[in-house]
Amino acid sequence: MTQTRLQPGDLAPDFALPTDSGSTLALSDLRGERVILYAYPAAMTPGCTAQACDFRDSLDSLHARGYTVVGISPDPPAKLARFRQARGLTFPLVSDTERSVLTAYGAYGEKKSFGRTVTGILRSTFVIDADGRIEHALYRVRALGHVAKLRRDLGVDE
Repeated sequence: MTQTRLQPGDLAPDFALPTDSGSTLALSDLRGERVILYAYPAAMTPGCTAQACDFRDSLDSLHARGYTVVGISPDPPAKLARFRQARGLTFPLVSDTERSVLTAYGAYGEKKSFGRTVTGILRSTFVIDADGRIEHALYRVRALGHVAKLRRDLGVDE
């Protein structure tokens, strides 16, 4: 299975997906803003919860540097709404149940899990500039410590 790997300078694939709040969010609606789009496998699992809470806790400093955070997973909107409520998340979560956007970003495909090759979500983060181009495409990131490393890489201080 050949997987797409986005590179800096690539045009970020546009999308219009349902959100946890019942609306639709399109990447094109965020033109003019710098966007951190992070892909995670499943809401309410330990690693995904830790990562989402790290983004939540870093949101003020990311916003201060001009970043908008959006989480994307294959979970249905109702599950995302429960996740947002349970964890007090203050950024949008979008639902890609068909995994088409995740695939376009290279965040869905083959991976190793407990020594086996499986197909699933590759925990990834994409930093998209105000013109809709990829600044950073980070694949197979770790749930714990990733937001702190991303903040350092982007020069975002507490």
